[in-house]
Amino acid sequence: MRYENGKVKDLKIAYIGGGSRGWAWGFMKDLAGDDEMEGSVALYDIDREAAEHNAIIGGKISAHPDAKARWNYTVAATLQEALTGADFVVISILPGTFDEMESDVHAPEAYGIYQSVGDTVGPGGFIRAMRTIPMYVEFAEGIRDYCPDAWVINYTNPMTLCVRTLYKVFPGVKAFGCCHEVFGTQKLLAAIAEKELGLENVRRQEVKVNVKGINHFTWFDKVTCRGIDLFPVYRRFAEENYAEGYEFGDNNWMNSTFASMNRVKFDLFLRYGAIAAAGDRHLAEFMPGKLYLQSPEAVRGWKFGLTTVAWRKNELQERLARSRRLCSGEEPISIEPDGEEGHLLMKALLGLHDMVSNVNIPNHGAIANLPWDAVVEVNALFSRQGVQPVVAGPLPGNILPLVARHVYNQENALQAALTCDKTLALTTFMDDPQIDLNWHDGEELFTTMMRNTANYLPKEWGMK
Repeated sequence: MRYENGKVKDLKIAYIGGGSRGWAWGFMKDLAGDDEMEGSVALYDIDREAAEHNAIIGGKISAHPDAKARWNYTVAATLQEALTGADFVVISILPGTFDEMESDVHAPEAYGIYQSVGDTVGPGGFIRAMRTIPMYVEFAEGIRDYCPDAWVINYTNPMTLCVRTLYKVFPGVKAFGCCHEVFGTQKLLAAIAEKELGLENVRRQEVKVNVKGINHFTWFDKVTCRGIDLFPVYRRFAEENYAEGYEFGDNNWMNSTFASMNRVKFDLFLRYGAIAAAGDRHLAEFMPGKLYLQSPEAVRGWKFGLTTVAWRKNELQERLARSRRLCSGEEPISIEPDGEEGHLLMKALLGLHDMVSNVNIPNHGAIANLPWDAVVEVNALFSRQGVQPVVAGPLPGNILPLVARHVYNQENALQAALTCDKTLALTTFMDDPQIDLNWHDGEELFTTMMRNTANYLPKEWGMK
């Protein structure tokens, strides 16, 4: 790459999972809408046809009359080809297929375990990690060998373990994980500030938060907006709206698989005194005792939803159809921004501006009472000097045990995946707060789920 008149030229981005029908399209639009960077994107995907379709779509986005930057999209035949010479690596993959995820999410239901997402913790998150970590070992080795100085942006779940694997395999990697769950809570707080304080046109970025926790289980202990402390405002609002919940924006929780009435958020705040800063679907899965996930009926009472894999499969078919329409020209290309910050973080690392955002990175003291090497979610300063975590302070004593349990389980999950240690895997699986089974039933569920994902496990597991 090179700098020319305050712009970056000839930037190379390797996009692993380049056949993505969601993240990739949004990223392409963000790149096209920014006039301070130009270059090439090498799309690599095990589904080469999907990557080829995205190369066509990326070319159309770049050629759009409203595009401010020109990017060249190519399809890489191998991971090595994509990574060689890359300045940035973006990873956004589906580990396995929705058939494997169907087992992750729904096999535990036979044992009375219901999961609202099933991609981060719980039985589904654990099994997903077992097949994802070997993939990330390969990515880490490739980055080490072909672009060791590249910055790596991860969007894949389980976020914490994906980023942790990259650092475990290649300690010199420069990687961080991006997640928009905190953005959603900032938007909620902006809506509350407008409603309760009479403020107008509050942007998410005006809600300043101190972020601490792990991905999908983050917490705010300080929140201000335009110089106003929002904590007492949020407390009053949570108390007043706890029973019925509060929904904002265009999504109706009854008709949307991702929306909620924020009752879980309000309940956690009233219990623990800090603002839980992820969607209700994710937060519910981290809590012990089936607090929010006792049954589908209980979930409806808390006014959020169980995201079924049948829905995901149907939505995939819709995206495939849209991909065909975009490639053929039947559907016109638009380049509106998608609200993500990946391209802005890239610009900050290139020295075009400085920026603070929430990311998933090694702790290194940012949260004093969590392990040094654990991957945590905190604010960090992005600049030409790199990524410096903002010291968030310790987790409150009543929240620490909830978070720490998952931190240590995730570390054990990583070790089990790297060594194919069945004993460690089973005991870690059983130690998840969602799994309240006797040993026989737990081992039976573990074996069933591992066999259902056997095609993506190393042969050392002996599951095939």
